[in-house]
Amino acid sequence: MSEERRLMKGNEAIGEAAIRAGCRFYAGYPITPQNELTEYMALHMPEAGGTFIQAESEVAAINMVYGAAAAGARAMTSSSGPGISLKQEGISYMCGSELPCFYANIVRGGPGLGNIAPAQSDYFQSTKGGGHGDYRVIVLAPSTVQELVDLTMLGFDLSDRYRNPAMILGDGILGQMMEPVVLRDPATYDATTKNGWALGNSEGRDRHMITSVRLAPGTLETHNLNLLKKYDKIEEEEVRYELTAVDDADVVMVAYGTAARVAKSAVSMARESREIKLGLVRPITLWPFPGKVVSDIGRDKQTVLVVEMSLGQMYEDVLLSVCGGAQVSLLGRTGGGVPTEQEIIETAKKAKASGKPIKVFPGVS
Repeated sequence: MSEERRLMKGNEAIGEAAIRAGCRFYAGYPITPQNELTEYMALHMPEAGGTFIQAESEVAAINMVYGAAAAGARAMTSSSGPGISLKQEGISYMCGSELPCFYANIVRGGPGLGNIAPAQSDYFQSTKGGGHGDYRVIVLAPSTVQELVDLTMLGFDLSDRYRNPAMILGDGILGQMMEPVVLRDPATYDATTKNGWALGNSEGRDRHMITSVRLAPGTLETHNLNLLKKYDKIEEEEVRYELTAVDDADVVMVAYGTAARVAKSAVSMARESREIKLGLVRPITLWPFPGKVVSDIGRDKQTVLVVEMSLGQMYEDVLLSVCGGAQVSLLGRTGGGVPTEQEIIETAKKAKASGKPIKVFPGVS
C-alpha cells in the first residue's frame, strides 16, 4: 500500500479522506468555519465520479443524504452547530431506518448564531442524540489533522458496519489549521455489499422497504430494543482513547480535541518544571465514551480535572463514570475561548490542594 504526503488544511483533509474512503455523494450548505470542506467536495467529488449538491438548506441536505444512503451509496454531509441542529430530524430518521452515513461538525461558539471561533459546546448535541427518540450516533473526536483523515475513513467503515450514522466532532481550530498528513490509497469499496437491504433498482436488485415508521402495537418497542443490542455491541467493541503519563500522575486530566492538544502540552510543561505531575486521558470516541477507563484511573488517582471548551458538558460524563470515586474538577472555556497550558497547570494545582471539586472559568474577569 502506497502513501502520499501533503500539507493540508483540516477541512480539506476531511474531504480528501472521505473521497478516498469511497464517498460518492455529498450534500451540504455553507456555514463557517467548515466552508472549505464544502468547497473541496464541490471541486473534487465530480472528479471522483461522485455527486456534489449544494442544497437549498441544511434540512434538504440531510434528507438528500438519507436518499443516497438508502440506495446504497456512501454518503456524507457536514456543517457547524446551527446547521447540525437543523439536520437532527433527518439524523434521527436515519438511525430509525438503520442507514449508514458520515457527517462532520466543525464546531463554532454558541448558543444561537454565536460566533465563528472554536468551541466544544456541541458535545451534548452529538453524544446524547440531539434529535428525537431513542438513538445513538458514533462520535469520533480528532485532535490533529492526521486524525481528521484517519477518523474520517474509520467513520465510514463503522457507519457501514453497524448501519448507523457516524460523525466527527471537530472545532474551528482543527478545521482551519494546516498540518502534514499521510494519505492512504483510496479504499476499494464494493457497494454490492449493501444488496441485502439497500433499495432496489432497474438492474434487478431485490426490492426492500426502508422506513422509520412502525405503527403496529409493539413493533417500535421491539425495533428499539434491537437497536439497543447494536448500541451495546458498539460500546463493547469500539471504545477508543489515548493515555499520556497517567501511571504516576498526581492529577489526571480528561480532555478531547483541541483542548487535549493543549492539555498534553501542559503535561510536558508541568513535568519539566516539576510543578505537578499531570496525566491525560484523551477520549477518541466520545460515544461510546471510555467510561470504564476514566473510572478506573480516576479512582486510583483520586483527583481528576476535566479540560474542555464548554461550560462542562463532557464533565457530566466524567462525573457519571467515576460515580463518586474521585474528586472531579473542571476548567472550562466557552464562546471561542481556548485554555492555555498555564491555566491548566494552575487549576490542577488548586484542585489537588483543595481536596474538593472546583470549577474554574478563566474567561470570567
